[in-house]
Amino acid sequence: MPRISAATIGEHRAQTRDRILQAVSRLSRTQGIDAISMTDVAGEAGITRTVLYNYFPDKAALLLAFTERVTGYFIESYERELPEGASPADRLRAFVRLQLAGLLAHPHPGAADLSAALGPDAYQRLAEHVAPMQRVLVEILESGMAAGDFRTVDVDATARMILAVIGAERVPLISGDVTVEGAGELVSEFVLRALGNG
Repeated sequence: MPRISAATIGEHRAQTRDRILQAVSRLSRTQGIDAISMTDVAGEAGITRTVLYNYFPDKAALLLAFTERVTGYFIESYERELPEGASPADRLRAFVRLQLAGLLAHPHPGAADLSAALGPDAYQRLAEHVAPMQRVLVEILESGMAAGDFRTVDVDATARMILAVIGAERVPLISGDVTVEGAGELVSEFVLRALGNG
């Protein structure tokens, strides 16, 4: 059993959980989330599989926690990096760039592959964990429509399509065929033109 180095058991558990999620982050960069096993994660975190299963009963639960953490980082980064009083178009560009940077930092399979790997129930829970990112995008679109900068018939459907366009750059990014900056410009230009901006 690992030695407890924190002041309390609660702090120790929080530190161990953090080490586990950091291990998932590191492994996702080298082998992709779909290829990661619970044994890999335990080894990378420096704990036994038994300890890992005490925190996460299966890979689906582990991926849900990891996705929740990545989503939190995204929201914090978006709020921190967005200039005060930015236009809807600039906010959209920032959103696209941060999404692409996240795809590169934490490579993961596409939606269909994740659904097949996790099963429909776990995939639905995963989708609910990333909903805050879609809400940010919907708010950007709504502000652009209110300002007369964007035109769209269905905001929610448009947000899903924009996320799909961003996701289409996943493989070229991971393979090194495009950079975050290059993909960001390409996707932003495409999306802004589709929204009637520029």
